[in-house]
Amino acid sequence: MSTQLTKRLRLVGVTLSLTLCFPGPAAEAAPLAAQLQALHIDAPHERLPAPAFALPSLDGKTIRLQDYHGQLVVLHFWATFCKPCREELPALDRLSREFTGKGFAVLAIAVDRDHPQAVEHFVREHAIRLTVPLDPGGEVRKKYEIDALPTSYLIGPDGRFVGRVVGERDWTSPEFRTLIDELTGTPYD
Repeated sequence: MSTQLTKRLRLVGVTLSLTLCFPGPAAEAAPLAAQLQALHIDAPHERLPAPAFALPSLDGKTIRLQDYHGQLVVLHFWATFCKPCREELPALDRLSREFTGKGFAVLAIAVDRDHPQAVEHFVREHAIRLTVPLDPGGEVRKKYEIDALPTSYLIGPDGRFVGRVVGERDWTSPEFRTLIDELTGTPYD
């Protein structure tokens, strides 16, 4: 909350009131809220911890959200049958490559039901290097209350929600790069 100081000035019979604001935690959060709003990212009312999960990846490894603690994570829910998802995933892959080693990760959770071959084919065909956990049973999708595809969550380095993106976005736009730069605290090259 900002610290406010109100001062009244009396000049030529007119009283002016000035309110001076000094930055506090709420004032520091205001620029982030404005950035999120400008990018059509829904900010949570309260930054709750993201639900934990463990899912198999295409290469057979177990992917756990907790293994990414300390990084900004884009948790992206997609499917091969979703046209906007197929168009958006290569852009997320490019963004991930640009921010490699800068405290940023994209986990592209495929929610195709019982079709890991379709996911594997798409990833190979488009040379996607993202980590692709598989959620064919929809357990994680339900935890994150996914009603539409694509849907992405921004999860801060502290493991708490920063925002939610429903629908396709231009993840490689200068505005998204600036946001990621600020949330990771690492300058974008």
